[in-house]
Amino acid sequence: MNLGYARVSTHEQTLDLQLDALKGAACDQVYTDTISGTKDARPGLDSVLAYARPGDTIVVWKLDRLGRSLKHLIEVVEDLERRGVGFRTLTENLDTTTPGGKLIFHIFGALAEFERNLIRERTLAGLTAARARGRKGGRKPIISDDRRLQLVKQLAAEKSNSVAFICQTLGISRSTFYRYIKAQAS
Repeated sequence: MNLGYARVSTHEQTLDLQLDALKGAACDQVYTDTISGTKDARPGLDSVLAYARPGDTIVVWKLDRLGRSLKHLIEVVEDLERRGVGFRTLTENLDTTTPGGKLIFHIFGALAEFERNLIRERTLAGLTAARARGRKGGRKPIISDDRRLQLVKQLAAEKSNSVAFICQTLGISRSTFYRYIKAQAS
């Protein structure tokens, strides 16, 4: 029996591409997760691994959909192998039920981890370079001009105005309001 597993990291992403590919691969059942691959607890993955029986094959769209790291990938596939369960990827066309597939699995796993590490390094280097140029991350302040700041001060001074009313009127959050009031007091 072919058991499919699909995963996306965020709710903004869609499983459609993976589900279509798994359907085309004649998967009898498909398990899904919408969670980062770095998380330990992935209910869909846990379910497919628990359900798999000797002779079954777990099918994923791409190698990085399964494991958190190269070490985790190898542990999962070795566990499947001990249990008599095969593993197959559609994108890389790996099939661990063959000796060549096992070799390629280990090579692709190392390359996938290498790529993730490069992306992480580039991201961190970009953030460091931006900070060195005086840029901060995050959203620009909503209240930026003096007139708006004066308006907050005036509205807050009138005791009949509630914090909720002021925030709704100016389109700011309560935390932004209180942060501004605190900054004005000091």
